[in-house]
Amino acid sequence: MIDFKVQGMTCGGCARGVTNALQRVDANAVVNVDLASKTVSVNSTADVQQLKQAIEKAGFAVTQ
Repeated sequence: MIDFKVQGMTCGGCARGVTNALQRVDANAVVNVDLASKTVSVNSTADVQQLKQAIEKAGFAVTQ
């Protein structure tokens, strides 16, 4: 399980955008978004940097 702090997520649309971006990297990824804490947990075998870059390309700032 990989956890990211994602800045800029404010709504369900943002959560879907992040989820879709991560699932484009790994179609089998299990993604859990918590808007209140602005965290994203990802269960994936993909490289952490690829996942982080996918979130950033979707327009969000990421810390880990």
